[in-house]
Amino acid sequence: MKAANITSPVKFGLIASLLLASGFAQADWSANLGYASEYHYRGIFQKNSSASGGVDYESGGFSAGTWAADVGDGLEVDGYFGYGADVGDVSLSIGYTGYFYTGDFDDTYQEINLGAGFGLLSLDVAIGEYENFSGPTQDYTYYSLTLEKDGFYGKYAGFSQDFEGSYLELGYGTTVSDIDLGIVLLFSDSDLVGDSDENIIFTIGKSFDL
Repeated sequence: MKAANITSPVKFGLIASLLLASGFAQADWSANLGYASEYHYRGIFQKNSSASGGVDYESGGFSAGTWAADVGDGLEVDGYFGYGADVGDVSLSIGYTGYFYTGDFDDTYQEINLGAGFGLLSLDVAIGEYENFSGPTQDYTYYSLTLEKDGFYGKYAGFSQDFEGSYLELGYGTTVSDIDLGIVLLFSDSDLVGDSDENIIFTIGKSFDL
């Protein structure tokens, strides 16, 4: 999640314990493979032409998984788990995500994720900590507001605390013959990437039940 303005786990044993407690034998497992013409994350460029893949588990409102992407200098490897439930017409979720790197592309991020959705709107907040190599640890809050309907979506998002900057994302996704296709228009401001930036990104992916 490198950015020009950045001076740059909860352990997986806990995930295993939660899996066992939630009924491992009755779990729903899935896998995914994907490719992006450019890999951007939260408005920040990571790599041209990036492949990715992951495995996910769901049981009731509980979910967990891992996902990896090519970032050039090694892999980004993410681990996450969370719980979601509906309260009336509102969907609520809480979880954890850790971002780890096999090379020197970036350092570890860990965050608590909070989400709420109502109708076409969803709000997501991440409260995180960045290890920042040999520098001082940095704190950040990420927020995003998304409006989605019939495959089209618009998202405004940004950072506060030790990170700063914002971006606008407009996109459309659809499935053709079980293949997921997407196009994204991304507009990142100068606080986020060092200079204002506009990108068109194409994605293709496939999910499998295990």
